[in-house]
Amino acid sequence: MPRALWLLVIGMAVNATGSSFLWPLNTIYIHEHLGKSLTVAGFVLMLNSAATVVGNLIGGYLFDKIGGYKSIILGIGITIIALFGLTIWNGWPHYIILLVIVGFGSGIVFPSIFAMTGSVWKEGGRKAFNAIYVAQNVGVAIGSALGGIVASYSFLHIFLANALLYTVFLLIAFFGYRGINYVSRSHSTVLQESGPVRNRTKLNALLILCFGYLLCWVGYSQWAATISAYTVQLGIPLSQYSLLWTVNGALIVLGQPIMNRIVKVFEKNLKLQIQIGMVIFIGSFIVLTGAQQFSGFLTAMIILTIGEMLIWPAVPTIADSLAPKGREGFYQGIVNSTATGGRMIGPILGGFLVDTHGMPVLFMVLMVLFVVALLTTAVYDRILKKQTGLQDLATDIAN
Repeated sequence: MPRALWLLVIGMAVNATGSSFLWPLNTIYIHEHLGKSLTVAGFVLMLNSAATVVGNLIGGYLFDKIGGYKSIILGIGITIIALFGLTIWNGWPHYIILLVIVGFGSGIVFPSIFAMTGSVWKEGGRKAFNAIYVAQNVGVAIGSALGGIVASYSFLHIFLANALLYTVFLLIAFFGYRGINYVSRSHSTVLQESGPVRNRTKLNALLILCFGYLLCWVGYSQWAATISAYTVQLGIPLSQYSLLWTVNGALIVLGQPIMNRIVKVFEKNLKLQIQIGMVIFIGSFIVLTGAQQFSGFLTAMIILTIGEMLIWPAVPTIADSLAPKGREGFYQGIVNSTATGGRMIGPILGGFLVDTHGMPVLFMVLMVLFVVALLTTAVYDRILKKQTGLQDLATDIAN
């Protein structure tokens, strides 16, 4: 890989490490330390995700206007100010305000990182983005492990460690990204790509597929929301809960060679790959219904990670296959917005269900949602097969 990409990869790993100190523990802090209900905690996480969406949109716009370097520095700067603010003002309602600012600032960074990644190593193709994906998961594994240990001593140290790591990221960006040469292309956002869509059939198929994708994210987001608080109530230490995310990240990184061989079987049948992943998700939550010890949650997390590795990469791949020329950004924007929507809805829905009916009901509701996702995934391509001239496309991408 070129030096410029290595700098982006290292920066992304440090960024993910810093954010992983905090985000798995947000619900625990709001619920256990600030004394708020899980519904309120879910609402706070929803606001954080919404701010990230706004940051993403503005970050993409700034990339085209002022370039990637300035956009990244601006986003990191906003995030650092908010994180150092959390070390001083971490009560209610200061926490919610600063957490929203953190989401907004970090959201500005990502579009420029990915845009620069695709430009500095064009011949690398998907390898460049895979390197960033692996770097993110390395950061998640390290940050989650260290975050749980630090939090067991003091949550104030979590805020400080997060701020210091973002400061390291700022130094990497300031000294390393200024000289990165890249070709600025039109990196459109969902808002900019809102012109007329000629082939509504492809778009409708993607929307049906993404509905199931959203439901999967609603369930997945519970691990950083309601399930985190549930483990604390069962007496599982924070360090052990954080270890679950370390296992998640480590499995994704170390399991890449094995998973690459497995997914080759599904190269022409991505729909089946997604459906198998959803069934695995259901299996993970079946295990959770009886989990009372750390070993049960560890088993469920390992199962969940296998399903994640099958579903998450496949949906953007199908979106790319469906996208007409010149509309790739719009279609991928739909996929990204759907994932963020799931992360927004999940915590507040889960918090409400747990507060009113308890964890067993939440697990049952989530399994029903996964079944609905299986059904929408099964039928999304039927309208493609009815469309004249699209039979071959439907066969190639989804059985």
